[in-house]
This record gives sequence, structure tokens and C-alpha cells, in this order.
Amino acid sequence: MTRPILWALGISAAATLWGVGLAGRLDQRAPPPAPDGGQVMMHTPAPVALAPTTLVLEANAQGHFFTQVQIDGNRLSMMVDTGATLCAFSQEDAERAGIRVYERDFTARTQTANGTVAVAPVRIPAIRIGAITVRDVEAVIVPRGKLSTSLLGMSFLRRLPDVGMARGRLTLRG
Repeated sequence: MTRPILWALGISAAATLWGVGLAGRLDQRAPPPAPDGGQVMMHTPAPVALAPTTLVLEANAQGHFFTQVQIDGNRLSMMVDTGATLCAFSQEDAERAGIRVYERDFTARTQTANGTVAVAPVRIPAIRIGAITVRDVEAVIVPRGKLSTSLLGMSFLRRLPDVGMARGRLTLRG
């Protein structure tokens, strides 16, 4: 059930890049050269710090970008999703990050490829990726079993000074 949701979110992300004009803002420059003058090569999907607040993520074989985030000292894997308005956490990941929600907290509704889902709106005090920290991030918790991969959405990304994509690399500057 969650695979169609992730597929639809991927299609939505692609449409958003073209339809909203984010593609025009994407940085088409190559990453800066390494300090020794050579090219910086990334071989792992984990973020790599090029400067105190610049990270580069490499796309996986399916073209998706995954990263490790820290919330209150807890590490979670998230997929970067420019088509998601908010960061969306599975209830399982939220619990791993120390965020507790109860049945009564699922007061908002969101539309997905598989229909409408009740979600619990939350504010995350800080989400950190490498040296980049964004505070007071609007997010939702999706009920247990409804989301297989937590999504790092635009409520985090739009707060960065620059997000760029080129040649299978996503550059985040904080």
C-alpha cells in the first residue's frame, strides 16, 4: 500500500520541480573543487560536508535522495521530497525520535495517492542534517503502517538559503 504512495509522491515531486519553477532556481554549477584542487567525488548517499553549512547528497539507483537527520539526538533516515509541503514522519520514526502522539492527535487530513489520511500536526524544535540545523519545523505524523519512509519536505527545504540539483547530486546550503 505504501509503494503507490511513494511512487505518487515521486511523480508529484517531479511535477512540482517543473510546474512551480523550482527547476529554474536549481543550481547548475559543479560542486567546488576539493582543497587539493581535485574533484570532490561522493560515493555514499550520506551527506558530505563541503563547507561548514553545505552538504551534498547523491541520488540512489531510483533517483531518490536519502539522508540521515537528527532530532533531539536521535538519528532517522528520511527521503528528500520537494513535492511534500511538510515534513512527514511515520509514527514509528516519530517514536524513535522521541515524538509521542496519541489517537486524539490525528486531527488534520491530507490527500495521498491512496486517498485521504488523518495526520497529527506537530512542530519539531530542530532538525539537523550534518552542520545544517533548521528550527521550529512544521511537520505531520502519519499513522502507524501508512508511511514506510519519512519525508523531508518543503517545510524544512524552503528555509535553506539554497537547494540545488545537478548530475545526480542534491546540494543543500544552510
